[in-house]
Formats: sequence, C-alpha cells, structure tokens
Amino acid sequence: MSKAKERGQKEQEQRKNQAEDLGDALNALIGEKVIHILGKPEGLHLVQVRPLWGNYFRVNVLIGPDPASVRVANSYFLRTDGEGNIVESTPKIARQHEPPSGESAGDSCLVHSPL
Repeated sequence: MSKAKERGQKEQEQRKNQAEDLGDALNALIGEKVIHILGKPEGLHLVQVRPLWGNYFRVNVLIGPDPASVRVANSYFLRTDGEGNIVESTPKIARQHEPPSGESAGDSCLVHSPL
C-alpha cells in the first residue's frame, strides 16, 4: 500500500473517531440536561441516550440497586438544537426529584422553540 493511501486511511479513521467522540459528548450532555430538569432519582443507574435521526433522541432514565434489577423510570422522546439543548420533549420533562448537588431547583435547560 502506498504512503499516500495509508495516510488517507489514517486521516479518515481519525475523522471517524472524532465524530464518534463528538456524538458521545453530545449524548452525555443531553443526559445531563435531562437529569438537571428531572432531578436525580434515588438509585439512578444510567441515563441512556439513543440518537434516532437528525436532532431527535430517545432518553431512558434507568434506576435500580444493581444491573440485574434495573428498570426504566422515565422515558422521553426529545428534539434538540445543534448544541444539544432540549427544544421539545414528549412527554414534558417535569421535576420529580431533588436537583443534582450544586444546582438550584429553578434552573432549566429547556430551550423554548420560537415555532
């Protein structure tokens, strides 16, 4: 294989890895924003963020004392803007628990859509 072709493949792999890292960071940000609005449930195990298409996501809040007994406590279908801000949620995310430490209950990550 030629050096130019190797370099091209290496650059393509680096771009792919960067895109995956950005996707992971966006998913983590969306999960944090959901918990910021919802509050941190007792026994939080995982906030699962699944990209669907474009700026649409399915978010499941999983709770349980151990992996064998985890259940979905809340599930949301979200639309976000290009920066991961929540524009729309079905059902609406409402505070159900105390906010994560260091945050006030009045803070909101929900961006109101001009539509």
